[in-house]
Amino acid sequence: MTATTLAHFSDPHLAYEPRLSLAQRFSKRQLSALSWARGRSKSQQHDLLERLVADVRAAAPDHWAITGDIANFSLPGEFPAAAAWLSALAPAGQVSVVPGNHDALVALEHRQGWGLWQPWMSNDDGSESWPYVRERGDIALIGVSSALPTPPLLASGRVGAAQLQRLEQRLGELGRRGLCRVLMIHHPVASGAISARKALRDAAELRAVIKRAGVELVLHGHARDARLDALAGPAGVVPCLGLPSASAAPGARDAGARWQLLRIQRRGEHWQLEQRVRLWDATAQAFVCAGRYRFDLPRQHAR
Repeated sequence: MTATTLAHFSDPHLAYEPRLSLAQRFSKRQLSALSWARGRSKSQQHDLLERLVADVRAAAPDHWAITGDIANFSLPGEFPAAAAWLSALAPAGQVSVVPGNHDALVALEHRQGWGLWQPWMSNDDGSESWPYVRERGDIALIGVSSALPTPPLLASGRVGAAQLQRLEQRLGELGRRGLCRVLMIHHPVASGAISARKALRDAAELRAVIKRAGVELVLHGHARDARLDALAGPAGVVPCLGLPSASAAPGARDAGARWQLLRIQRRGEHWQLEQRVRLWDATAQAFVCAGRYRFDLPRQHAR
């Protein structure tokens, strides 16, 4: 069977100078702007992101999967700028995006915010829904939104009961058809993966859906380090792979920019995943191979 390759990275935090109006200063954006001024603008490097994108292009993946935090401050100007950046990566049908907490720092009208990213956050027929589903050969990409505005000093997320119900239904349908289901979400799903103030509030409910309906693979961002966690599925373990920011310089708090090339191929009733991790090497001033791993993915459909 033909293999499908996915390039996954997360949290690009596109550079954008936060020129806040007086009204915008009386919001959570002010804290993010202060954080940016105090050093985050140095730890998040746009040229590093450009090199990562070039490295991804050289690998020629079938599809790009980006798990949130494209913006920094949820300012109206960031969303069209991000749309232009996404347009330059690859055709819209080859790029799938889910939002992160920085993309929902404050509430915005749909047409000012995520509505501009609809080409990369929609079902195959162009309709908008959460979760959305995109089928690419034997692979089904399922985009789940965990992004919502939160009070200052919180970066938590929530999927919500209605979306969880729709997700379980869609996972069941896709599982019965024998597709390899890859779930994309911004916040980590595993218990204890991140501090409480940054965690997914209904992670336990999402894990319960995964255990009942099954997925074959979960991809996320949001954490400052790379993660491999094991989730319970109907037929065993579901790998949950997380990455730090794609524009982060390596430092005391950040593991540093990286991305992963995921090659998925059917093997009888199971799937085989080959993971190749590409890591920024400050000495070499280049992205280098940080490891190759192989996973057997059992079909997780509940029988």
